[in-house]
Amino acid sequence: QVQLVESGGGLVQPGGSLRLSCAASININSVNAMGWYRQAPGKRRELVAVATRAGRANYADFVEGRFTISRNSAKNTVSLQMNSLKTEDTAVYYCWTSGEYWGQGTQVTVSS
Repeated sequence: QVQLVESGGGLVQPGGSLRLSCAASININSVNAMGWYRQAPGKRRELVAVATRAGRANYADFVEGRFTISRNSAKNTVSLQMNSLKTEDTAVYYCWTSGEYWGQGTQVTVSS
């Protein structure tokens, strides 16, 4: 059973930054893709970013160059650096790995 534990969420003002981190209970080199999804109230869960074992990263259109995903195989973590945050980025952010494993989610609130 793969366990994913997120951290780093919180309250930030528009234009601010947050860094989310997800610690995996396995060697992440054993999974091809790891990423982040988010779900805002009343909306469907949507992909934010995904990073592959080969070093490729893909982002949702709404990211617009503001977020950066990274994998650290030495620490078995995947992180999401979020800059220039907007109020519409408010959501619960979930860590995900291929094989359909999910973390419990961490709340990100962007508000003045």
